[in-house]
Amino acid sequence: MPNPAVIFGGPSPEHDVSILTGLQAARALGAVTAVYWAKTGDFFEVDPAAEGRDFLDGPPRKAPPLRLVAGEGLVGKKRSLDIAAVVNCCHGGPGEDGTLQAAFDLAGIRYTGPTLAGAALGMDKLAFGNVMTAAGLPSLPRTAGVPDFRGPWIVKPRFGGSSIGIEVVEDADTLAALARTSPHLRNGYVVEPYRPDAYDLNVGIRTWPVVELSLIEKPVRSTGGAILGFADKYLAAGGEGGMASAPRELPAQLPDAMEKQVRDIGAQVAELAGVRGVARLDFLVDGDALYVNEINTIPGSLAKYLWELPFPQLLRDLLAEAEQRPTHHYTAAGADGTALRSAGSIAGKLG
Repeated sequence: MPNPAVIFGGPSPEHDVSILTGLQAARALGAVTAVYWAKTGDFFEVDPAAEGRDFLDGPPRKAPPLRLVAGEGLVGKKRSLDIAAVVNCCHGGPGEDGTLQAAFDLAGIRYTGPTLAGAALGMDKLAFGNVMTAAGLPSLPRTAGVPDFRGPWIVKPRFGGSSIGIEVVEDADTLAALARTSPHLRNGYVVEPYRPDAYDLNVGIRTWPVVELSLIEKPVRSTGGAILGFADKYLAAGGEGGMASAPRELPAQLPDAMEKQVRDIGAQVAELAGVRGVARLDFLVDGDALYVNEINTIPGSLAKYLWELPFPQLLRDLLAEAEQRPTHHYTAAGADGTALRSAGSIAGKLG
């Protein structure tokens, strides 16, 4: 595809990891426009060959600012950027919850990854869990308040990802104190039963050219924590490759029946959650029981480590999907003026 772009950063707790993912994607694609979304919410065009340290203090010096304009796209000082489609590498926050997706839809920019609806569902852990339960898929109980099942509990931000802000608590008093003090829980939280002997399994899902599932991985909790946390995923190996550098068993050594169950459920979730692009579906295993945990619709490093194909090819497939399967189809069909002609006066409607 001519003139691709990569966007990364964003006002999110995962801002730094997003920069690493975006720079990896820019290097793999070669000639691209690199767009940095600052913590302040401003956009900048930056050098695609930049390093992560260049963003320690925000946008690099002299990076030209950009504006995201409805109907026009990304606009520089004098002109709109000539961009065919954008690889979205923004993890968490407004880059992954539907906000950026909606803005791109209005601006007329084609982009990779989830649609507005798919992003919003994936980011809302309560809604996603309810969809899984309603579909009859195995999921642990999940509530938005003090649960009716016994502790200890895992408390997670309702809207968030990558294990940031997740804690294990023993009782309702501790839960209440954490809800008051944690900046990650201010927009809501969910509570699940804590299973100390459970372990994680992850599988990638991509949707172009066909729906396909990746190798299954078993992440390793290298930091020795009670849960697979942010440090395990992104910092345990120095953070050089985001989650791609984290310790893991890949492919996971599983009984045939469990591997089949993971793949069968993954295919169902791809349809139920409207997966688009590349996502990572996370499971918990407790004994012989497998549970759907959550979905990451824009995973760290775009889950490139799960796929047996070169990263540039994965990115080119994402861009091809963005071009050939757009995210929205607005229509004014049915708005033919009939309601306006028969409405009478506005003053009459006010009574």
